[in-house]
This record gives sequence, C-alpha cells and structure tokens, in this order.
Amino acid sequence: MILKIVIFITLIFSSIFAKENTMSIYDFKVKDINGKEISMSKYKNKVLLIVNVASKCGFTSQYEGLEKLHAKYKNQDFMVLGFPSNQFANQEPGTNEEIKEFCTLTFGVKFDMFSKIDVNGENEHPLYTYLKNEASGVLGTQSIKWNFTKFLVDKNGKVIDRYGSTTEPLDIEPKIQELLKK
Repeated sequence: MILKIVIFITLIFSSIFAKENTMSIYDFKVKDINGKEISMSKYKNKVLLIVNVASKCGFTSQYEGLEKLHAKYKNQDFMVLGFPSNQFANQEPGTNEEIKEFCTLTFGVKFDMFSKIDVNGENEHPLYTYLKNEASGVLGTQSIKWNFTKFLVDKNGKVIDRYGSTTEPLDIEPKIQELLKK
C-alpha cells in the first residue's frame, strides 16, 4: 500500500514539474503580404528558412541568395519565408504593397512573403517569440539584433539553428541539403 502511494505521489509530481514542449511552428497563424491569414501548418513536412527582412538595409542584397535557395530547392520540400520588420533603423518603412513590389521588381522574389511584423518587444509576433525561445542568439541572447536573422526549421517544425545577419543564405545550403535528405 505504501509503495502504491509513493508511486502515485511520484506520478503527480512528475506531471506537475515535467516540462514538455508540445508546441511547434505549426501552431501559429500569420498574415501573408496581402493580409490574408494563413496557418503555419501549411508548411508541414517542409524544411524552412524563416528570415526577418528589410528593403533599405546593408544586407538587403541577401534577397538574391534567399531567392536562389528557394528556386533551387522549392521542388524538394524547402521554403523561404520572409517577414518584413521595421524595427531596425527604420529600414522597412514601406507598406506591404510597396515591400512586395520592391522584392518582386528588384530581386525577383517568388518565395512566400508576409505582412510587416515586430520581431522584438511587447508587440512582437508570437511566432518570433517561439523561434527566439527555441534558438537563442550569440551568448544566449533572445532578441533579434538586426535584419536578416535566419531560423532554419526541419520538416517536423523543430527549430534547428539560428544564423545572424552576416551569414549569407548560400552559406546555409549544406545544412539545408542535410535536412532535405532526412
């Protein structure tokens, strides 16, 4: 009888203190660049590179590398997802329509783009809260430091890695290839 009580109490405490992360990126909803709400579950079973982007940044030329990755691997269950943000030196001041036009005309962007969001602070999008909690930055920091921070997500919705602004998209290609083979 005492053994049963001890087991029961152990199970109760185990369930109370167990930290089980059952969330994934598929639990979030976002608005595309046209303002239509979509579920991230649309991207199940795909390797994703999620990037906060800006049109007037020193790293804006990375759109070219992002589009190259998208074009090369889009038929192999890979997607680039671009999230414009104006939180860094006002480098994405335009409307969603202006951002869409710039990306299409300047870099021929065909990967999925989304409505402008905050990636830090009290108004940050919940998807970015999740991404930052899953993969911290340099020295364990949570906040996004600048435009073109990249999160690599596997086919199961698990955040695999985080890359800073200075990491060129094509430098991530070997890791993308590795994840696509799994």
